[in-house]
Amino acid sequence: MLKQPLFLLLLSLPLLLAGCGQKGPLYLPESSAAPTESMETPS
Repeated sequence: MLKQPLFLLLLSLPLLLAGCGQKGPLYLPESSAAPTESMETPS
């Protein structure tokens, strides 16, 4: 019973990481270089 929700979590994690990956790396490392670009692109 615990394996199902865990499996769903494992499936959703890469999806969430993929979605956040578009924002995260764009505004984490570049925040010091171009903080305006990251703020101008909230989506």
